[in-house]
Amino acid sequence: MAFAPQETSNVSEQNINHGGGKTYLLPFILVTCLFFLWGMAHNLDSILIPHLKKACQLNNRQSTLVDTAVFLAYFLMAIPAGAILKKWGYKNSIILGLLVFAGGAFLFVPAANTRAYEIFLIALFIIGCGLTILETAANPYAAVLGDPAGASTRLNLAASFNGLAAMVAPVIGTTFILSGKEYSKAQLDAMPDTVRLNYFMTEAASVKMPYIVLGSVLVVIALLFYFMHLPEVKAVADTKTESRGGFFEVLKHKHLSWAVAAQFFYVGAQVCVTSFFIRMAQQGASVDEKTAGYYLTVYGALFMGGRFVGTGLLKFIKSHNLLSIYCVLSVLLCLVSIYGEGIYVIYALGGLGFFMSIMFPTIFALGISNLGEGTKAGSSWLIMSIVGGAILPYAMGTIIDMNGDSIQIGYIVPLICFLIILYFGIKGYKPSEFSK
Repeated sequence: MAFAPQETSNVSEQNINHGGGKTYLLPFILVTCLFFLWGMAHNLDSILIPHLKKACQLNNRQSTLVDTAVFLAYFLMAIPAGAILKKWGYKNSIILGLLVFAGGAFLFVPAANTRAYEIFLIALFIIGCGLTILETAANPYAAVLGDPAGASTRLNLAASFNGLAAMVAPVIGTTFILSGKEYSKAQLDAMPDTVRLNYFMTEAASVKMPYIVLGSVLVVIALLFYFMHLPEVKAVADTKTESRGGFFEVLKHKHLSWAVAAQFFYVGAQVCVTSFFIRMAQQGASVDEKTAGYYLTVYGALFMGGRFVGTGLLKFIKSHNLLSIYCVLSVLLCLVSIYGEGIYVIYALGGLGFFMSIMFPTIFALGISNLGEGTKAGSSWLIMSIVGGAILPYAMGTIIDMNGDSIQIGYIVPLICFLIILYFGIKGYKPSEFSK
């Protein structure tokens, strides 16, 4: 499909304060839909990890390669995505991201037919590339569609629908992907070869329909964007802050550099918590796979609720202060997850979902604050920092395998991450003059 010519507009953010807000309402609604779509992709990964671990007979470390494939794509595609955004603009970048995302979803069919973990990883990497392009365009676009002072609130509002996906995806995944059938190694070894192979193939095949539907929806949304007019909003630089737009130059803004670090550890922490949620619930609270999957839905509901509550609180509490408060509470909940037993472990995981909810958009908004023409370059760096989701879960899986398959001890990784984000919320967020 050929891309539509880039639609540009000389309308600046300041126009919105003089009655231009209606112009940006529909674009903001459409972009908000994208937050839901990539939320679906990420939260289905939380189902895929324990599912493919079972279907493809993997250890913990190998199962986290699902996260590695997706988030490595963020790292490798961040610079190209930024270049695409700069050259093609928001609209065409969004369309490209949707189509690449759809291509990866459709690749799940041959992956399931062959039960080849490598093809699953390639499909997930392609999905990650599409998500990188989408997020590189949609996050700053949502931020600039309105009064600059409300950028953090707008991002949190849009990201609330990412939180909605965190509730919907586990329901879909648990219902259509997880079978609830689990066998020990001894039971599998006792099965006839044909029965055992049929079990594995049936488990692998359950992913096909959800991803075919997802890919089809993405193609339809891409067509909608193709025929829809989207204004190419130009960000207005803060007159009090010297701005540079170069890709590496922009890192001289110290608050952006700290935001990149904070985002690295935040994404790593969130992926660690969600990726091991089902197995943590099974091990820490002694529940079965299906029940754990439905608890993951409750976790997603708390994540979504946290986004809406956080969006409301941001009207009364400065974003860096709210971020710091939530980090302290998250550290305490990690301790409960590590040392607690029974239902209290699930309560702690649910609490983590609630308090992590505002972290990504808040860090993002604080990081691109006052960047002016460097906003798009800053966005690329913040998206590239999502590689934390590729590295830290693998480290967590390694720690778990080294400690006798103890999922709980692995939660030391997100605990450390929240301490680092806490520093950003207390001090690292502060904008500084551009270093000359």
